[in-house]
Amino acid sequence: MTKTGEDVALKNQGNKAFAAHDWPTAIDFYTKAIELNSNEPTYYSNRAQANIKSEAYGYAIADATSAIELNPDFIKAYYRRAVAYTAILKSKDALRDFKTVVKKAPNDKDAKLKLAECEKIVRRLAFFGAIELGDEPSAAEGLDLDSITVDTDYDGVRLGQEMTQEFVDDMIERFKKGKKIHKKYVYQIVIAVKKIVYDEPTMVEMEIPGDSRLTVCGDTHGQYFDLMELFRLNGFPTKDHHYLFNGDFVDRGSWSCEIALLLYAYKWLYPSSFFINRGNHETDDMNKVYGFEGECKAKYNDRVFRLFSESFSALPLATLVGSKYLVLHGGLFSDDKITLDDIRALDRHNQRQPGQSGLMMEMLWTDPQTTPGRGPSKRGVGMQFGPDVTKRFCENNGLDAIIRSHEVRMEGYEREHDGKCITVFSAPRYCDSTENKGAYINIGPDYKLDFHKFDAVPHPDIKPMVGIAPRIPTYE
Repeated sequence: MTKTGEDVALKNQGNKAFAAHDWPTAIDFYTKAIELNSNEPTYYSNRAQANIKSEAYGYAIADATSAIELNPDFIKAYYRRAVAYTAILKSKDALRDFKTVVKKAPNDKDAKLKLAECEKIVRRLAFFGAIELGDEPSAAEGLDLDSITVDTDYDGVRLGQEMTQEFVDDMIERFKKGKKIHKKYVYQIVIAVKKIVYDEPTMVEMEIPGDSRLTVCGDTHGQYFDLMELFRLNGFPTKDHHYLFNGDFVDRGSWSCEIALLLYAYKWLYPSSFFINRGNHETDDMNKVYGFEGECKAKYNDRVFRLFSESFSALPLATLVGSKYLVLHGGLFSDDKITLDDIRALDRHNQRQPGQSGLMMEMLWTDPQTTPGRGPSKRGVGMQFGPDVTKRFCENNGLDAIIRSHEVRMEGYEREHDGKCITVFSAPRYCDSTENKGAYINIGPDYKLDFHKFDAVPHPDIKPMVGIAPRIPTYE
């Protein structure tokens, strides 16, 4: 079928939705245009870009490939496929496509820059892959905290041997003003919290006392000022107001160090009522591409990043709330036989990074789908699980539901799979480019779920330190 007025109109509606940062609607319109005219490569390329914005990198790669098959000289499709490959850390595949872009468009300065960045990433990953990380000494080795002096002109609250509310309050205000805390205090916080979380089980099991409540938060991704808004609306952590942050508190945003340090300070202050699960971004390979490593080095030093890396590997992977809700970052498993006991038995300390397969990877990476059964991941990493998979898991383990994060939801949260799979995402206006709300869940002693939404707030114009990102025109 050739182009018709109807398919072009649908494509144009998709472009309008894209311009409004409404990625799901844009994808829907591009899909309808493709259904009318499956031979037009720009429709696939536009949908690939919308999928990139939705972090559905696997779908983006498939769409860009379809566009290239229809038009082997379609430069934007090669570029978008390269960006998607980079996003899921398939740097060698990305490198091949960037080289194609530069060959076909030798005057494209942006493509040359991306090619150089990608070549650097490939070299770095090859270098780190050659190192046996398990044999590396701890970043804390040889670090004599007592010998590090804090200058007399340091204008913040001093930290002694224990965390204090006074220090936390002062740190919050310093971070709002763009100030840092002394590197000695950074070392103290990360080292202390690593010890605390290392001793916690892989699946923390907690109850909500009669005079308390628990707030479950999803991804915050370095959006410090939005986290401050969440606390303003819902209250700051206390010994009676428990919080659980469900991973992905670093990368992408401009204040990952500040959020990580604040969450860790609260964990040190309230070790029995403040909880942190690991997300797929609390991992070395993601931090090298999505900004946290660079941010640590820019604001502090390489040792701070390495200390954080060690602490991320020590974080629990899940929290069981009242034997009713399993809270984990990604989702469920490729095998129906997996139970809570398998999670309890997982020795995360023998596997620092999640890898490309296995229980840890699935807990950090998988996503729900609307269709029954299991399917390939839209991200290109992990897999997807249907409502029947969720139902069986909950029935087999005596759960009311699973609570996960890992994905933007336009309203901040979503109840799926007949209410048994709940997604909560706490980074409103994600990356300053998605017009989504943030959300959090309050759970009281009756274990009823109380959902709250909130909007993004203004923040200083400081760009995040993310690696390769698309800067070409977004649609056509």
